Amino acid sequence: MMSGLVSLPALLGNGWVVPSEPVAVGWSGGADSTALLLALKATGTDVRAWHVDHAWHPESAAECRYLAGLARQWGIPFFAARLDLPAGRNREGEARRGRYQQFAGWSEAQRIGRLFLGHHRNDQAETVFLRMLQGAGVAGCRGMPGCRRQGHLTIERPLLDIDRQRIETALREAGVDWLEDASNSDLSLLRNHIRHRVFPSMRAAGTDPVDLFCRWSQQANRIAAELEKATKTTPVDTLGDRVRVGWNDWLNSAPAVRARLLQQMTSQLFGEGTTPGRRHIELAETWTRHGGHGGLDLSGCRLERVRGNLHLRRSDAMLR
Repeated sequence: MMSGLVSLPALLGNGWVVPSEPVAVGWSGGADSTALLLALKATGTDVRAWHVDHAWHPESAAECRYLAGLARQWGIPFFAARLDLPAGRNREGEARRGRYQQFAGWSEAQRIGRLFLGHHRNDQAETVFLRMLQGAGVAGCRGMPGCRRQGHLTIERPLLDIDRQRIETALREAGVDWLEDASNSDLSLLRNHIRHRVFPSMRAAGTDPVDLFCRWSQQANRIAAELEKATKTTPVDTLGDRVRVGWNDWLNSAPAVRARLLQQMTSQLFGEGTTPGRRHIELAETWTRHGGHGGLDLSGCRLERVRGNLHLRRSDAMLR
């Protein structure tokens, strides 16, 4: 079976180094994750397939069994879990949280430290546009990172610079089929509406949305790097239940730098991954412009000027 897949490793790039340890691929059965799984297998990587069934459509259980059979044919260890149907309004968000919780559990149980995901260039463009619609700032509009840490897992996306069409062409040339997820045609999901309605309309008007939003992702990354550099000149000190920066440092910074500082302060106070919403950033900016008098209550915390410093402290600390 593997003899027909000699072209798939080219998707990983010339600099690909075969991992010395076992790795996992988040495998939905779609073209992107299938190509990634088989490309890794063809390089001699010790890879296993992690499949999460979101139970969104009646055929999902049968598809899971089909994928288990394929994995057996290919000699790839297969692990599957079925999630409960999302109960809230944000199905995509709940499914994503459940998926990553399952990945974290498998990571610990199997001692797997690297997870590969098949997101590609088209996915990146959709993500950037989606975040712009949601009002994200520069940091959010960078899109998905090629590599990041989440808990004990290093999550890698080696296909981010590859177009969907090239991936599908490589699979056809290798004689490999893939599943089309029925939920991908559900236009009640915003990402699908972007993919099937908005982006085709942009192409019809003469604009390539993938090129456009991937260019913005690159630009956002450059701007974010400059903001990060400017932020590092202002020390953020952690003092038990609060963090602080110098008031003059804060006041003399550009608004975009203050927003990044507030994100950093919130992260240091509440833990990695916690970030203030846009409304909180705008409230802090208005409060600063009016002199920063009297303090400002945000969600679960409070900004205050104290003897030449700006403090951010947890609200529950004020009750002690």
